[in-house]
Amino acid sequence: MKQYLKNTWEGIWTVLIGMKITFKHLFVPAVTIQYPDVKVPLPERVRNRLYVNMDDCIGCDQCARACPVSCIEIETVKSLPTEDLGKTSNGKKKALWVTKFNIDFAKCCYCQLCVFPCPTECIYMTDIYEFSEFKREGLLYNFSTLTHEEVLEKKANFEKFQAEKEAQKAAEAKAKAEVAAKTKESENKSDTGSNKSENG
Repeated sequence: MKQYLKNTWEGIWTVLIGMKITFKHLFVPAVTIQYPDVKVPLPERVRNRLYVNMDDCIGCDQCARACPVSCIEIETVKSLPTEDLGKTSNGKKKALWVTKFNIDFAKCCYCQLCVFPCPTECIYMTDIYEFSEFKREGLLYNFSTLTHEEVLEKKANFEKFQAEKEAQKAAEAKAKAEVAAKTKESENKSDTGSNKSENG
C-alpha cells in the first residue's frame, strides 16, 4: 500500500512540474515570427545564393577552378578582332564571349571561395535564401545572356575566322616555299654556268 501511494504521488508530482513550466510560458507574449510575411533580418556576412553580373564577367574561369565541388561550368569563345565587347565596370577589356555560365545550386556548399579570385568582382553572394525547387533541374541556374542562336553564331564565326587564318598561313608557307625553290633553282643555274665557263 505504501509503495502504491508513493508511485501515485510521484506521478502527480511529475505532472505538476510539467504544468509549472506550461503555466510559466502561458502568459508570456508569443515570439513566433509570422514567416513568410515577416522575415528575420540576416547578418551582414550571410552566405546564400550566388549572383553573376554578366556585364562584368570576362570568362576567366577562375571562379570555376576555385570551386571545391565543381558546381560552376563556364564555356567561352574568343571574339573576332573586328568585334568590340566593351569594358567591365573597373575598366578591364573584354575579349571572350561567355557562351555558358551555369551554377548548380544543388551542389553548391555556399563556401564563397569562388567570390575572392574574381578579378572583376562580378560573382558575389546575395541575401536570397528562398530558392527551393520541386526538381533538381530547377536548381541549375544559367547566367549567360546569349541566346542559343547567338552562341551558335559566335562559335561558327570563330571557327570560320580560324579556318581563314589557317588557310592564309598555308598560302604564305606555300608562297615562301615557292620563292625558296626558285631562289635555289637560280643559284643552281648560276653555279652550272660558272662551272661551264671555268671548264671552257
